[in-house]
Amino acid sequence: MNFRIRPLGIAARAPVSRLFSTGRQLSSTTADKFYVTQPIFYVNSVPHIGHFYTIVLADTIKRYAELQGKRTKLSAGTDEHGLKIQQAAERAAKDPLEFCTQFSDRFRDLMKASNAGITDFIRTTDTNHYQAVAHFWKVLVDRGFIYKGEHSGWYAVSDEAFYTEGQVEERVDASTGARGMFAIESGQPVEWVSEVNYKFKLAEFRDRLIEWVEGNPGVIYPEIRRNEVLGWLKSGLEDLSVSRPRSRLQWGIPVPEDPDHTIYVWVDALVNYATVDGYPWTAKPEFFPPDVQVVGKDILRFHAVYWPALLMAAGLPLPRRILAHAHWTMGSQKMSKSKGNVVDPFEAIQRYGVDPIRYFIIRNGGIANDGDYSSEEVLVRYKKDLVSRLGNLASRCLSDRLAAKLASFSVVSQQQVEQANERDATLRAMLVDLPAKVKTQFDLGEFGRGMALIFDATDAANKHVTSNEPWNIVQKDDPESEARLQVVLFYSLEAVRIAAIMLQPVIPEKAGLLLDHLAIDKADRKWSDTQFGAGWKNTTGGNINRPRESIAQLFPKIS
Repeated sequence: MNFRIRPLGIAARAPVSRLFSTGRQLSSTTADKFYVTQPIFYVNSVPHIGHFYTIVLADTIKRYAELQGKRTKLSAGTDEHGLKIQQAAERAAKDPLEFCTQFSDRFRDLMKASNAGITDFIRTTDTNHYQAVAHFWKVLVDRGFIYKGEHSGWYAVSDEAFYTEGQVEERVDASTGARGMFAIESGQPVEWVSEVNYKFKLAEFRDRLIEWVEGNPGVIYPEIRRNEVLGWLKSGLEDLSVSRPRSRLQWGIPVPEDPDHTIYVWVDALVNYATVDGYPWTAKPEFFPPDVQVVGKDILRFHAVYWPALLMAAGLPLPRRILAHAHWTMGSQKMSKSKGNVVDPFEAIQRYGVDPIRYFIIRNGGIANDGDYSSEEVLVRYKKDLVSRLGNLASRCLSDRLAAKLASFSVVSQQQVEQANERDATLRAMLVDLPAKVKTQFDLGEFGRGMALIFDATDAANKHVTSNEPWNIVQKDDPESEARLQVVLFYSLEAVRIAAIMLQPVIPEKAGLLLDHLAIDKADRKWSDTQFGAGWKNTTGGNINRPRESIAQLFPKIS
């Protein structure tokens, strides 16, 4: 098959988005902008649940930034060069670009089905990326960080990476029974390769990288991944092979002024984060560097060692934070096609609905530790949290029995809010403190922990309703009962309002509809509006419970 570079021009894309800092929080150092990146996905297979998790996690971070008034950029795309793609296209008897396009389109479809607010979708076969990578390479050469030499090492085609002697082991392949050499980190088979290629002076950046990681405690999160990176750095770095002979690898970007070599696929891929913001720049970039880079733990070395070293060498600013999430298992076993336990995210979305599966994947997904997927647990989360704890609270407050009172509902006075009696004090204190506590977790990227706090508050609100029995109070006509009913309704509806605003990044459609029922103006759905009692200024009693007939449909029965 005749491989060739044929850059693909795709239609103009929408603008982009932002979010993380080098501190331990998801707060941008740029006042009004926030740039979040997903890793670009390799197009050698169809999307799986791990891709879906990355997509939704990055989108959740982006939406959280928007709640705080940020103008955001969220980049995504597909990684389409390399020996693995070249070989896969050969096996499929397809032109490599045609092969890449079918998978790239599938990833784009998943992002759309996931309701992810992607602002830039890039393919490494795009013309502008081709030009950006060539320029980046020339900068490294001009600055003296690229040289030509002989390279020998263990190469894993599946990882598109060389490994040292200390990073490989000899063992038996469980699937074939054959004995061979394997990468310890990824478990992929490796082969010994000796070739002349271009090398990047990675070893020169060891001390600077250590200083960067140690000087910015939150720049790599979670802590276990930060320590892992420091371990790699302190054990020493070798110069990095950054090209392959064209005779071995034709499907990739040629080395400028040396067509006999192809640029290493990871250098090519990493530059995408700059390409989407207009690199090479003639003026100050609009969003770069990224505030948060969301990656899987399996590609941490490329993003937390190679990428910042390449940026240092090119004289470019470093990412403000790298969030390396864990993987998914099923029955505590690694997912694989051979075991038949791979989850199709399209099927999951179709079965459960996009917001319910988004909720599960973020609520149960692991940052430090792997999450475990099961259909039963998806349903448990949906029924326990969204239906029973949140939906039930809203339904009880907006019931037909209370409809007449809701029509004349008015937010209690500031004096009543500030002087809660003992029956309301516990719930009031919880709602007052809730936004700050949730923000602490959300700022770390620990959305599951933050949502646990939110649903603890809805539990307290449900108990408050039960103990105060508004359905009995409504039957009394005396002024004291009327005033008490208003207070009980206020606390219940306030809990729903605050929870719904904070859940918008994870379940944007359901949370938005819930706020519509409360007639909360769209201008009053920002993070600042989660302050206790702050969100009713544009709401009139007659609008509450609108449209009442669909409150039961908000969280329908799923089996």
